[in-house]
Amino acid sequence: MTQELTGMRIAILATDGVERVEIEQPRGALSSAGAKTEILSLHSGEIQARQSDLDAAGTLAVDREVADASVDEYDALLLPGGTMNPDQLRTDRRAVDFVRAFVTSGKPVATICHGPWTLAEADVVRGRRLTSWPSIRTDLRNAGAEVVDEEVVVDRQLISSRSPADLPVFCATMVEQFARALHSVPG
Repeated sequence: MTQELTGMRIAILATDGVERVEIEQPRGALSSAGAKTEILSLHSGEIQARQSDLDAAGTLAVDREVADASVDEYDALLLPGGTMNPDQLRTDRRAVDFVRAFVTSGKPVATICHGPWTLAEADVVRGRRLTSWPSIRTDLRNAGAEVVDEEVVVDRQLISSRSPADLPVFCATMVEQFARALHSVPG
C-alpha cells in the first residue's frame, strides 16, 4: 500500500466493549497508509474488546485518556462500534465534547456500525447524510440525520458504514478521504 497518510496523526476513540474487528482493520489500513494512530479512551490501561458484541476478544492498550487529548493534536478521528463502546462514550461529557469539537473543526471523522451514536449525542448529525447499524437509525433520524442503507456514505468530512461486512469499502474510503483532507490546499 502507498504511504498517502504519512505525517497524519489519527485519534481512535474507543472504550470497553469496542468491536475488535472494527478497530483493528481500520487501524491496520491507516497504519499501512503511513498514519500514526492512538487509542483514546475514558480510562488508562487497556480496554476490553468484543467479538459480535457477545464474546470477549482480548484487550487493547490505551495510548491516552480522552480527557488529556486535544483536537488540535490530531488530523482525523475514527469512531469504531460495538454496542457497549459508543453507549458508554455517549454518556461521558469529555468524550462527547471531544467528538463535537472534532466535527466542528472540519477535520475528517470516520465511523462504523454503532459508532455514530456518539455523533448523535454530540448533536453534530443534524442535516447530515450517513449510515449505521440498523438498530440506531431511529436515534440518528431523531437527531436530525438523513439515514440511508448503503455500504459507505461520505457527507463532507463524515465517513460512515453499516457493519463489519462493509469494512473493506469503509477502510478504502476512509484512507482516500483522510488523504484528500491531508493533501487539500487551503484557500
